[in-house]
Amino acid sequence: MQISRYHNGASRQRIMVGLMTEIRMKGMQLLASVLACLSIIVSAWQTVEARDPFAPKEQATTEIDPTQSPSFDEQKKDIPQSLFTWIKMAKGYDMEWDTFGRKGWYTQDPRLKPIEPGSVFHRNIPAIYIVFESAPLEDPAQFSAQWFQEGERGVLSSVPLGKDTLEVPGHERYGFLELKKPGGAWAVGTYLVKLFITPLGQQSFHAANQVGTMRFTIIEDPAPAGVNPHK
Repeated sequence: MQISRYHNGASRQRIMVGLMTEIRMKGMQLLASVLACLSIIVSAWQTVEARDPFAPKEQATTEIDPTQSPSFDEQKKDIPQSLFTWIKMAKGYDMEWDTFGRKGWYTQDPRLKPIEPGSVFHRNIPAIYIVFESAPLEDPAQFSAQWFQEGERGVLSSVPLGKDTLEVPGHERYGFLELKKPGGAWAVGTYLVKLFITPLGQQSFHAANQVGTMRFTIIEDPAPAGVNPHK
């Protein structure tokens, strides 16, 4: 009887050891599966995090349909448009300084003033300036312009004739964009300027960042003094 009980006890012990070994193996397999899944998830997360969701996309055309932006050609006094307090085209610009107290005692940021503002220019003008004052900016921003010649029925040239971008630091208000003549001289006709405002790091000329338009006209140069243009 003692031998029988001994054998029965040994059998039960072997069974228990076998069960514990099997449970341990299954637990290790389950742990390995969980670790593999976590590794895949972490790897995928790192890939997504490394990708910049706002990376600039240099696209030739970003408009799905023609963008109808407000025109800045007709402005009402003391009524801001977009971020602009005022915006004007001109033949040039002058820089002034705000002072406090005695003249020259203390100066603040420079203030820009348009020279001979208008929308009609002679074709020999080397550059046209868009001078503006914006609302104070909390963060730096890019102000950009690209210009096209208008054909019949207002159809624009397929590619811009030029473009310019100005980075305006935070808390500054004044700036200008320079529209340089394409080639040797401007062609006579009407031109459309598209204006954009973008945070730093974004594509400057994306259609979603267009805030308005302006137009100007190029005419023939004036005849020299003493010369009859009709001869």
